[in-house]
Amino acid sequence: RVWESAWERFIPFLAFPPAIRRVIYTTNAIESLNYQLRKIIKNRGHFPNDQAAVKLLWLSICNIEDKRARERRKSRKTNKESTGNHLVEGASTTGWKQALGHLAITYPERLDYYLN
Repeated sequence: RVWESAWERFIPFLAFPPAIRRVIYTTNAIESLNYQLRKIIKNRGHFPNDQAAVKLLWLSICNIEDKRARERRKSRKTNKESTGNHLVEGASTTGWKQALGHLAITYPERLDYYLN
């Protein structure tokens, strides 16, 4: 039911070439991380100093990445143990220039100001 109700919003996404889809996926991952960090900061409240806030954010990012790494390993059905290196696993997004070029052609009224 959820899929059917969102279908009209999802169809335009399929019109984008793979390079742009990859950028959108990355944007979703970044938004997800930002959401999780905002939630952690909000629950914590205030901090005695900037260093305390930075330390909490760093530890939170390490925990989030560890969780994501475990999920990636699980989805690949491997049983490799973590080496303890935080923020190492994961895929990088390539094709940003190609995606930006395609978006500039498709939506010139939205990007011309920023590209010129």
